[in-house]
Amino acid sequence: MPESVLKTLQNDLLDYRGCGVSVLEMSHRSSEFAQIAEKAEQNLRTLLSVPDEYSVLFMQGGASAQFALCVHNLDVKGSVAYANTGYWSKKAMNVAQPLTRVKEVTQCISDPLQRIPDSHSWVDADTASFIHITDNETIDGIVFKKVPEVSVPLVVDMSSSILSQPVDISRYGLIYAGAQKNIGPAGITVLIIRNDLLERSAANSLPPVFSYWATAAADSMLNTPPTFAWYAAGLVFEWLLERGGLAAVAAQNEQQAQRLYSVIDEHEMFINTVHPENRSRMNIPFALSDDTLTQRFLANAKQQGFIGLKGHKSIGGLRASLYNAVPDESVDALVSYLNGFAREHA
Repeated sequence: MPESVLKTLQNDLLDYRGCGVSVLEMSHRSSEFAQIAEKAEQNLRTLLSVPDEYSVLFMQGGASAQFALCVHNLDVKGSVAYANTGYWSKKAMNVAQPLTRVKEVTQCISDPLQRIPDSHSWVDADTASFIHITDNETIDGIVFKKVPEVSVPLVVDMSSSILSQPVDISRYGLIYAGAQKNIGPAGITVLIIRNDLLERSAANSLPPVFSYWATAAADSMLNTPPTFAWYAAGLVFEWLLERGGLAAVAAQNEQQAQRLYSVIDEHEMFINTVHPENRSRMNIPFALSDDTLTQRFLANAKQQGFIGLKGHKSIGGLRASLYNAVPDESVDALVSYLNGFAREHA
């Protein structure tokens, strides 16, 4: 999270702007929190240019809950489709399989680098209620650089890429995103849903706290929401607007990622297996050509103040995550470390 946001949270922790209580303590029905919630939604709409025909929801449970809830709320044909492009899309597809018929419309190919096939080559899914994609695979480092052309509503998990660049919201039926990457602390999930899809949700008999329609009708306050996470997210939205919005953020993210990919490509010691047209700007996985040096790489990195460079347990190796709050100085330091390690162990 941005340091300035963390300092604001620290300052407001005991007493939110003179009201006598912390946001951790205040009622979600209070006028103070109503203002926090309204401002957060408006700033998010501004950042993403959310059209009026879309509703913004704030729910609990993280993106993993949405793996099931998008099926429960939006499946009206008894069939849904998935682009299987990595760890998280596969996990979402596995959650859906006991709930309805599932069709896999595409999966990544290696020729020899991993890439996502163009949507024009995907298996036909006209009879599906929706097609689900994971915009950015955090573990595999694979991203959709182009929005797929599909004939049914497109549902997208943007947990790790939302707010990293401008988005044409109108291309999607539903966007959902867990907060813990570019939005704020874990505990809240943002949804942006086209209003006609809320009618599908209304037609399905679901407990209100799981229903998109009921959540929208109650302004995301059917029960006590994660107030502090909502407040923190609102501060991040303000921070992004102060930085010039998502176009400015995207330019910095692109520049940071290219600097890191350049040093990985420069040295034979480092290996990235994703095709340049699908390389993530948020998550950059790589490996050492000599895996016996991996633990030494991590130990030396820790001594120099780097954390979180160990790759996911499912694939091993190494991974650098460049979310919005990562400053240029940190990227410079990592590039310098990679160059030094490569020279030392060439």
